[in-house]
Amino acid sequence: MPAPSAPSGFLPEPASLPAPGSAERWPWLQALGRQKPLRLEPWLRALEHGELEPQSDLLAVLADQLDADATLRLLRLWMRNPERSPSLPHRVGHVRDNAIAELLIAALADGSDALLEPAWRPLLLPLLGHQRRAGDFQVLRRLALEPGPLQLRLSALEGLSLGLSAWPLTELRNTLMTLATDLDPRLAAAAVDALARLPRARSLLIQLRRSALDASVAERLERRLRALPAHPLLLVVHGRADGVIPPLIRSLAAELERRRGAPVALRALTDPEPLSSLPMRESLALVPLFLLPGGHVRHDLQGIAAELRCRGSVRLLPFLGSWPLFQRVLAQEVEREGADGAVPRLLHHRVDGPLPERYLALLERVTGAPCLPTPESPADLAQLAGAHRGRLIPLTLGPSRLSDALIPIIGADAAAPLLARPPIWTMVLQALEELP
Repeated sequence: MPAPSAPSGFLPEPASLPAPGSAERWPWLQALGRQKPLRLEPWLRALEHGELEPQSDLLAVLADQLDADATLRLLRLWMRNPERSPSLPHRVGHVRDNAIAELLIAALADGSDALLEPAWRPLLLPLLGHQRRAGDFQVLRRLALEPGPLQLRLSALEGLSLGLSAWPLTELRNTLMTLATDLDPRLAAAAVDALARLPRARSLLIQLRRSALDASVAERLERRLRALPAHPLLLVVHGRADGVIPPLIRSLAAELERRRGAPVALRALTDPEPLSSLPMRESLALVPLFLLPGGHVRHDLQGIAAELRCRGSVRLLPFLGSWPLFQRVLAQEVEREGADGAVPRLLHHRVDGPLPERYLALLERVTGAPCLPTPESPADLAQLAGAHRGRLIPLTLGPSRLSDALIPIIGADAAAPLLARPPIWTMVLQALEELP
């Protein structure tokens, strides 16, 4: 299709521009927009000298061809003009240049003479975010978080949203999580939208779901979560003879599947059935629910992952005991058990090799509890329990031979596996729920 011809008598000069409201104006401006490159200088001078008004339709045509110098001139003109058009910054301020960013920062500074009224500041904050200068994050963050006019805070949040990739990720996450719980639902909803665009957004939104939110914000959060479906999980445990998995761990998997809205499968290393019997999705995350880096973690899991990768995409996660969050919650459990001053001991299955030894040394530093290997005979186990006044915490996630052997010696409550302890159950469930 041939390009539309220019209107009769078309001259790309400011003096020839039809007046606002004229039927000829828009075809004339369309023809002007087809002038590539356009001589900007006459138009800039006409605007600066007041020969033309900065009408939105004219600015829309000029905006595509503005460079940094032209943008600076128009923004300075806008700042000097007491009769400012609110559309000009949005129309022309999308060129990225350090000089433009510095002009915006100067105009936003407290006590600045560049803007006569604070009411104009919200128009500049999105432009500052568009500049994507890492150093401007703190300005936008402060204005979004501090009590102040809602429009100013919303504009600062818009600036943060426009420059998401440029900001320090941890601070940005914390800022948006705070804003998402703001009392004003408009600000909170905009923060939820920004959170949904971050890496590992699903984990952040799941954490936010546990906060008290306005009903409209909570509904928006659920919509964003539905757009970020969870991947299927395969939880691998040691299991008992013939692949039997304790009910406690089965309950965890069932609750996890309900919360994630995605399949959660269980596999015991003792399961005699071949892996080919396991339903396989296009992609899944393999989560080892092991607490020590023994042979199962170092060797068996790699083999399982390799076999499953022949049928689809598999992401193998680190074993649960290596997660810093798990170690911190375990340390809190040790602190509770030792509230009267007696230091509990972490009782673990025997493991050999330098890697398990380094891990156990780390666990001792993190939790403050010595790690002891399980004695081989029931008599030695009873003697160990007596020597430490029964303050033994079995380092086993679910019921096992170790926890079973301790029950007649120190009682069912003291011998409870870690998942039977509410803080650890909650932590494991929530951490698995937050996985992508």
